[in-house]
Amino acid sequence: MATHRTSTRPLLDSAARATACRPLRRAKGRPVAAAPAPALALDAQLCFALYSASLAMTKRYRPLLDALGLTYPQYLVMLALWEHDGSSVSSLGERLFLDSGTLTPLLKRLQTAGLLTRERASDDERRVVVTLTPAGRTLRRRALGIPAALAEAVACSPGELAMLTATLQQLRAALHHDTEVSAAA
Repeated sequence: MATHRTSTRPLLDSAARATACRPLRRAKGRPVAAAPAPALALDAQLCFALYSASLAMTKRYRPLLDALGLTYPQYLVMLALWEHDGSSVSSLGERLFLDSGTLTPLLKRLQTAGLLTRERASDDERRVVVTLTPAGRTLRRRALGIPAALAEAVACSPGELAMLTATLQQLRAALHHDTEVSAAA
Protein backbone atom coordinates (compact mmCIF):
# COMPACT_ATOMS: atom_id res chain seq x y z
CA MET A 1 0.00 0.00 0.00
CA ALA A 2 1.52 3.32 -1.05
CA THR A 3 1.55 6.20 1.36
CA HIS A 4 2.14 9.86 0.77
CA ARG A 5 4.16 12.37 2.70
CA THR A 6 2.03 13.81 5.44
CA SER A 7 4.21 16.84 6.12
CA THR A 8 3.04 20.10 4.62
CA ARG A 9 6.59 21.48 4.66
CA PRO A 10 8.32 21.20 1.27
CA LEU A 11 11.61 19.36 0.99
CA LEU A 12 13.03 22.41 -0.82
CA ASP A 13 12.46 25.99 0.21
CA SER A 14 10.94 28.41 -2.30
CA ALA A 15 14.32 29.80 -3.43
CA ALA A 16 15.72 26.32 -4.05
CA ARG A 17 12.54 25.28 -5.90
CA ALA A 18 12.69 28.42 -8.04
CA THR A 19 16.30 27.71 -8.97
CA ALA A 20 15.73 24.00 -9.54
CA CYS A 21 12.54 24.52 -11.51
CA ARG A 22 13.54 27.57 -13.57
CA PRO A 23 12.93 26.93 -17.31
CA LEU A 24 15.86 27.12 -19.70
CA ARG A 25 16.00 30.29 -21.80
CA ARG A 26 17.23 30.81 -25.34
CA ALA A 27 19.68 33.58 -26.11
CA LYS A 28 16.81 35.99 -26.92
CA GLY A 29 15.11 35.32 -23.59
CA ARG A 30 12.30 33.06 -24.81
CA PRO A 31 11.60 30.07 -22.57
CA VAL A 32 12.54 26.65 -23.86
CA ALA A 33 11.13 23.53 -22.31
CA ALA A 34 13.84 21.64 -20.47
CA ALA A 35 14.52 18.23 -21.94
CA PRO A 36 13.09 15.68 -19.52
CA ALA A 37 15.73 13.56 -17.85
CA PRO A 38 15.39 9.91 -18.71
CA ALA A 39 13.86 8.06 -15.77
CA LEU A 40 16.89 5.79 -15.38
CA ALA A 41 19.65 8.36 -15.96
CA LEU A 42 22.17 7.99 -13.15
CA ASP A 43 22.45 11.72 -12.44
CA ALA A 44 18.64 12.00 -12.25
CA GLN A 45 18.53 9.61 -9.28
CA LEU A 46 18.15 11.07 -5.79
CA CYS A 47 19.65 7.89 -4.36
CA PHE A 48 22.85 8.38 -6.37
CA ALA A 49 23.16 12.03 -5.35
CA LEU A 50 22.80 11.01 -1.69
CA TYR A 51 25.16 8.04 -2.05
CA SER A 52 27.92 9.96 -3.85
CA ALA A 53 27.60 12.93 -1.46
CA SER A 54 27.89 10.52 1.47
CA LEU A 55 31.04 8.99 -0.02
CA ALA A 56 32.55 12.43 -0.56
CA MET A 57 31.64 13.52 2.98
CA THR A 58 33.14 10.38 4.51
CA LYS A 59 36.33 10.97 2.48
CA ARG A 60 36.56 14.50 3.95
CA TYR A 61 36.15 13.10 7.47
CA ARG A 62 38.83 10.42 7.09
CA PRO A 63 41.99 12.49 7.81
CA LEU A 64 40.27 14.29 10.70
CA LEU A 65 39.12 11.03 12.26
CA ASP A 66 42.41 9.24 11.60
CA ALA A 67 43.99 11.76 13.97
CA LEU A 68 41.52 10.55 16.64
CA GLY A 69 41.96 6.87 15.81
CA LEU A 70 38.30 6.53 14.76
CA THR A 71 36.43 5.37 11.70
CA TYR A 72 33.37 7.33 10.57
CA PRO A 73 30.87 4.82 12.05
CA GLN A 74 32.84 4.84 15.33
CA TYR A 75 32.72 8.65 15.32
CA LEU A 76 28.92 8.51 15.01
CA VAL A 77 28.75 6.18 18.03
CA MET A 78 30.96 8.54 20.01
CA LEU A 79 28.82 11.55 19.02
CA ALA A 80 25.73 9.74 20.30
CA LEU A 81 27.47 8.82 23.56
CA TRP A 82 28.84 12.35 24.06
CA GLU A 83 25.21 13.50 23.93
CA HIS A 84 23.81 10.67 26.10
CA ASP A 85 26.42 8.76 28.07
CA GLY A 86 25.08 5.59 29.68
CA SER A 87 22.77 4.71 26.78
CA SER A 88 21.55 1.19 26.21
CA VAL A 89 22.72 -0.67 23.12
CA SER A 90 19.14 -0.73 21.83
CA SER A 91 18.70 3.05 22.24
CA LEU A 92 22.05 3.65 20.51
CA GLY A 93 20.91 1.44 17.64
CA GLU A 94 17.68 3.40 17.32
CA ARG A 95 19.49 6.75 17.47
CA LEU A 96 22.03 5.71 14.83
CA PHE A 97 19.60 3.68 12.66
CA LEU A 98 21.82 0.61 13.09
CA ASP A 99 20.86 -2.97 13.87
CA SER A 100 22.62 -4.84 16.67
CA GLY A 101 24.60 -6.94 14.17
CA THR A 102 26.25 -3.76 12.90
CA LEU A 103 26.45 -1.87 16.18
CA THR A 104 27.90 -4.61 18.40
CA PRO A 105 31.21 -4.96 16.49
CA LEU A 106 31.61 -1.16 16.54
CA LEU A 107 31.09 -1.12 20.30
CA LYS A 108 33.53 -4.01 20.80
CA ARG A 109 36.26 -2.16 18.86
CA LEU A 110 35.65 1.05 20.83
CA GLN A 111 35.75 -0.93 24.07
CA THR A 112 39.03 -2.57 23.01
CA ALA A 113 40.38 0.94 22.29
CA GLY A 114 39.51 1.88 25.88
CA LEU A 115 36.90 4.50 24.94
CA LEU A 116 33.81 2.86 26.45
CA THR A 117 32.55 0.00 28.58
CA ARG A 118 29.57 -2.29 28.05
CA GLU A 119 27.86 -3.77 31.08
CA ARG A 120 24.58 -5.52 31.73
CA ALA A 121 22.07 -3.35 33.58
CA SER A 122 21.63 -4.39 37.19
CA ASP A 123 17.84 -4.01 36.99
CA ASP A 124 17.46 -5.92 33.70
CA GLU A 125 20.11 -8.44 32.60
CA ARG A 126 18.80 -8.30 29.01
CA ARG A 127 19.78 -4.63 28.69
CA VAL A 128 23.41 -3.65 27.98
CA VAL A 129 24.47 -0.14 29.02
CA VAL A 130 27.28 1.65 27.20
CA THR A 131 29.31 4.16 29.21
CA LEU A 132 32.22 6.35 28.18
CA THR A 133 35.54 5.86 29.92
CA PRO A 134 37.63 8.88 30.95
CA ALA A 135 39.57 8.42 27.67
CA GLY A 136 36.29 8.47 25.74
CA ARG A 137 35.22 11.70 27.44
CA THR A 138 38.66 13.25 26.83
CA LEU A 139 38.47 12.38 23.14
CA ARG A 140 35.45 14.72 22.86
CA ARG A 141 37.72 17.74 23.44
CA ARG A 142 39.99 16.62 20.59
CA ALA A 143 36.97 16.25 18.29
CA LEU A 144 35.52 19.72 18.91
CA GLY A 145 37.10 21.21 15.76
CA ILE A 146 35.76 18.57 13.38
CA PRO A 147 32.32 20.14 12.64
CA ALA A 148 33.91 23.52 11.83
CA ALA A 149 36.52 21.88 9.58
CA LEU A 150 33.77 20.08 7.66
CA ALA A 151 31.63 23.21 7.40
CA GLU A 152 34.60 25.02 5.88
CA ALA A 153 35.23 22.16 3.45
CA VAL A 154 31.66 22.23 2.06
CA ALA A 155 31.74 26.03 1.60
CA CYS A 156 28.21 26.61 2.87
CA SER A 157 27.01 29.20 5.31
CA PRO A 158 25.81 27.98 8.71
CA GLY A 159 22.25 28.77 7.60
CA GLU A 160 22.62 26.73 4.41
CA LEU A 161 24.06 23.81 6.36
CA ALA A 162 21.20 23.97 8.86
CA MET A 163 18.64 24.05 6.04
CA LEU A 164 20.31 21.14 4.20
CA THR A 165 20.48 19.11 7.41
CA ALA A 166 16.81 19.78 8.16
CA THR A 167 15.82 18.81 4.61
CA LEU A 168 17.74 15.54 4.84
CA GLN A 169 16.22 14.82 8.24
CA GLN A 170 12.75 15.35 6.74
CA LEU A 171 13.61 13.00 3.90
CA ARG A 172 14.89 10.38 6.34
CA ALA A 173 11.76 10.67 8.47
CA ALA A 174 9.51 10.33 5.43
CA LEU A 175 11.41 7.28 4.21
CA HIS A 176 11.36 5.64 7.64
CA HIS A 177 7.65 6.38 8.02
CA ASP A 178 6.89 4.85 4.61
CA THR A 179 9.00 1.78 5.46
CA GLU A 180 7.19 1.30 8.77
CA VAL A 181 3.76 1.69 7.13
CA SER A 182 4.70 -0.77 4.36
CA ALA A 183 6.02 -3.30 6.88
CA ALA A 184 2.80 -3.07 8.91
CA ALA A 185 0.60 -3.62 5.85
